[in-house]
Amino acid sequence: MNTEVWIEFVRQNWLILLIAFVAILLVINIVKTILKWAIAIVIVVALIVYSGVSLDQIQNTVTGVKDEAVAKLQDEALRMLKSEASEATFNRGNDGSFTVETPSLKLEGKPNATSVDVTYRGVSLGQWERSEQVNALIRAAQSRQ
Repeated sequence: MNTEVWIEFVRQNWLILLIAFVAILLVINIVKTILKWAIAIVIVVALIVYSGVSLDQIQNTVTGVKDEAVAKLQDEALRMLKSEASEATFNRGNDGSFTVETPSLKLEGKPNATSVDVTYRGVSLGQWERSEQVNALIRAAQSRQ
């Protein structure tokens, strides 16, 4: 499972986890029969059931925040496509691949590919379809070569 989810779960539920840990220690130290193991198992199962619901919710929240951040970065990167097109440089590799760089953006792709890898201020935004805006930046960079 994702470590970010576990870290966030522990941050949000540290008090419950601490109480459960103390309860398990008390049960194990005070009760000296098979009953202590039954109580300890019930506490652990209750934590697992509780965390299962919470971990799913936390996973959805973390994913939502990540998707929203990437969408905002993509919007800002699209604005930079227009404003930095005049500063774009075009470099062609030996295998036909190309790199277009501006002060904020870096596009890497192949001539006939339908997508390019986009990096915005050092943060990878993944592969983007070669939309008209992306193709316009590539053409502007090629014309400046």
